Amino acid sequence: MGRLIKSGKSIVTGGTFYVALNFCSGLLMGWLMGLPFKETMVVCGMMTSSSTAIVAKVLTDLKRTANPETEVIMGMIMFDDLFIAMHISFLSGLILTGSSSFWTVAGTSLLALGFILAFLILGRKLVPAIDRVLQDKTSELFTLVIFALLFIVAGFSETIHVAEAIGALMAGLVLADSQYIKRIEQLVLPFKDFFGAMFFFSFGLSIDPMSLTGAVLWASIAALVTILCNVASGYFASRFSGLKKRNSVDIGFTLAARGEFSIIMANIGKAGKLLPVIQSFVVVYVLILSIVAPLLTKESRNIWNAIFGKDKVEKKPVKTLADLEKQAGK
Repeated sequence: MGRLIKSGKSIVTGGTFYVALNFCSGLLMGWLMGLPFKETMVVCGMMTSSSTAIVAKVLTDLKRTANPETEVIMGMIMFDDLFIAMHISFLSGLILTGSSSFWTVAGTSLLALGFILAFLILGRKLVPAIDRVLQDKTSELFTLVIFALLFIVAGFSETIHVAEAIGALMAGLVLADSQYIKRIEQLVLPFKDFFGAMFFFSFGLSIDPMSLTGAVLWASIAALVTILCNVASGYFASRFSGLKKRNSVDIGFTLAARGEFSIIMANIGKAGKLLPVIQSFVVVYVLILSIVAPLLTKESRNIWNAIFGKDKVEKKPVKTLADLEKQAGK
């Protein structure tokens, strides 16, 4: 959370364009597909949520973590995660309460939003106390404390109709400011890989493969729209951050990956007994972008050069030995 605050106006501006363009693309797809309001809101969330896990892995595998655009990408990811947290709180109030009353939905949504904001504000003030609890702990006690905090926060968020994933995200944002962050990362990395695989596996088991054919066309259109919107938001982000124009495709293609949060919102729709097309749509949509986005990111420089040509680099004149002797003689 502290890194997002320090990132500055450029990332906030780029993140705002990113959220606005992708959210509007979700409204467009919902209208084209003729979906009701609740289903359209779920689609908006799916098309706005980038996959932090895929983005981080792509940047690491391509050795781009030290590139100038990477700070912008990670800042926009954090901005997007905060928006998704608020959007899921809205979806929880809209879909999971089972009430059609405006005031009931609004009350549940505001309660969830208040929980998120309070956790972000108060949680950062509790970091020193958490560090004192973690100090001089053995590996076993350290693990127990971290997972106890995680499950308490996730369980409490579930009781107020906020997805447990958002509670876990809030806990992670707070612990990111801890002085023991490196030790925490080493602890949770093996669990992340294992439970991440189980998460996608369990979701795949709940889908009927025969139902996917009807969603291929709409999901393909949505994937194309997402890539275009992300490149556009990447252009604004690179412009406000003082980066080169070619960095816009690096940012846009990297952020185009979709994954865990899109599936979480689809599961909210399933729990609320929304139209089954949402499940089929998200499977094909996530599958396309989780494959295509990393490939586009890998070839982003070549794609830019093929369309706009290579950036002109001014060649400095090479000084000969005679030139150096003349300069020394002066």
